[in-house]
Amino acid sequence: MRLDPFYLIVDSADWIDRLVPLGVKLVQLRIKDRPHAELRAEIRRARATCRRHACQLIVNDYWQLAIDEGCDFVHLGQEDLAVADVAAIRTARLKLGLSTHDEAELATALAAKPDYVALGPIWPTILKAMNWAPQTPARLAAWRKAIGDVPLVAIGGVTVERLQQVFAKGADSAAVVTDITRNADPEARTRQWLAATRTYLGDEAAADRS
Repeated sequence: MRLDPFYLIVDSADWIDRLVPLGVKLVQLRIKDRPHAELRAEIRRARATCRRHACQLIVNDYWQLAIDEGCDFVHLGQEDLAVADVAAIRTARLKLGLSTHDEAELATALAAKPDYVALGPIWPTILKAMNWAPQTPARLAAWRKAIGDVPLVAIGGVTVERLQQVFAKGADSAAVVTDITRNADPEARTRQWLAATRTYLGDEAAADRS
């Protein structure tokens, strides 16, 4: 499986409506602490927008809603993985992405046979408090060796200016949150990401975006 090298993460369907039409092909909807009905409505709206623009939608944490709404991926942290019904996710033919921060978590993730593995934070991030020190791009190379052909996502503090560092160490995709959502011009920054990550598209995918 090939992941798009530009992996956008946002916290609302509003952001998806705003940025996906610019050409984003892979987006995660990560919403915390909302009532169930609101979560379903956000996921449903995000899924409709992604379908219109041939964008794959990844739902963070809420695997049952992701199944119900026919999404493409579910992304789980280690605590969520421990209680999720991975068999149900597979039966529904959703792809599975997993977060990792150390070797023990990587072993747990690989035992679940994920469709991609995320490593972070690569650099310090202002998104949320982290219990782990920055991994640095060098750590990506170790993960690349350990996971073989499983796609590898770099997350945490990644910017357009740092992309070459993560891809040079074996990342297949670079995840971004605040470099876009806290930018003074999110649309312009998204276009910069699209242009910068085009270099890392495979030949067939690059042709599709032409």
